[in-house]
Amino acid sequence: MLRPKLPDVPTLPTSNTVSPQHTHAPAPSAGRTPVPWVGAVAAVAVVGVVLTALLAAVAVSAVSVSIAAVVLRSLVNGAHKR
Repeated sequence: MLRPKLPDVPTLPTSNTVSPQHTHAPAPSAGRTPVPWVGAVAAVAVVGVVLTALLAAVAVSAVSVSIAAVVLRSLVNGAHKR
């Protein structure tokens, strides 16, 4: 029914020149295979970082709530004394 007209996309000029790519030979192996528990150690490290960040967030929130409670208590006590 009502179809928007799409703008014409200009075509990019193509060049037929091929630039040489320098590839390096793979490094020779030292004869050791990767240790199978490296993935588990990485997972434990990631979980530890996440849990530490969550603990820090909870601690900051608790400090801010306690400061707000002290300020509110002082405001309420100041209002009762007058």
